[in-house]
Amino acid sequence: MDVEHDPDSQRTMDVTMARLEDQINWYDKKSINNQGWHLRLKLATFTSAAIIPFLAAVGAPAVVGGGLGVLVVIFEGLQQMFQFQQNWITYRATCEQLKHEKFLFLAVAGAYADAPYPQRMLAERVENLVSTETAKWVANATRSDVKDEGRKLSV
Repeated sequence: MDVEHDPDSQRTMDVTMARLEDQINWYDKKSINNQGWHLRLKLATFTSAAIIPFLAAVGAPAVVGGGLGVLVVIFEGLQQMFQFQQNWITYRATCEQLKHEKFLFLAVAGAYADAPYPQRMLAERVENLVSTETAKWVANATRSDVKDEGRKLSV
């Protein structure tokens, strides 16, 4: 059936573009959020760690420097546990890949230039990108959990 005369083609296009826009927005927001947390935790870590030797040099009570040392460990633990930097980079890369697909589709360029069913191809490529990123996230989360379990068993 000719795509131009297919009554479902506009609905298909609307659904595909809505899904694409939704995913671009989701990955963009998640990337920005993870970048913010990563930068705030790193700034807090560096600041706390830098103040410790200064406090020791001016003779501040050890409890103050020790408290800052505890904060450094907590901030680094949060970073390790929630993987803010890795998520920021992964989400940004996926967002940019989705934008790339959108541009190529709208420009009828790249793989879409000769595709017999470009809408179908776009839907498949968008879902492939999203499912691949999700699978990587699950594998990474599982790997982190396995490492944590291994540490518990070896202690």
